[in-house]
Amino acid sequence: MSQDLNDVILFQIEKTNKTAKQYSQKEFDRIGLGITVDQWVLLKIIEKHQPLSQKELAIQSLRDPASITRTLDLLENKNYIERAAIVDNRRQYNISLTPAGEKFVSDNMKMVDAHRQQSTAGFTQEQLTELKNMLIKIQQNMS
Repeated sequence: MSQDLNDVILFQIEKTNKTAKQYSQKEFDRIGLGITVDQWVLLKIIEKHQPLSQKELAIQSLRDPASITRTLDLLENKNYIERAAIVDNRRQYNISLTPAGEKFVSDNMKMVDAHRQQSTAGFTQEQLTELKNMLIKIQQNMS
């Protein structure tokens, strides 16, 4: 029995994720933010958990540690993050936001919050809670 791809919930989740990311990136580009959505996600994780190692950042962001290296290089070149050596570990660094990185996140949080509100416009708080719980259940089912 063949099911239309649009009827598959996992396809709809992926499609929603891509739509949201494209929307945010277009807005970032429109205002000249100068970073990608993926870079923003890393900045927010670093802000919340700093200092943290690249391995910890990879776990938090659901990305491969090696794939994060180039993104961190770009953020360091923009003076948004800094890497500090971890004592007795020559291969890992603690990653933190610089004062410029802190200011960048703070200055742009209102715009990002507006994107988040746009994505959930028309939902009641009860619906949002139910949706979140359903998505968590799918994650648990697939773990």
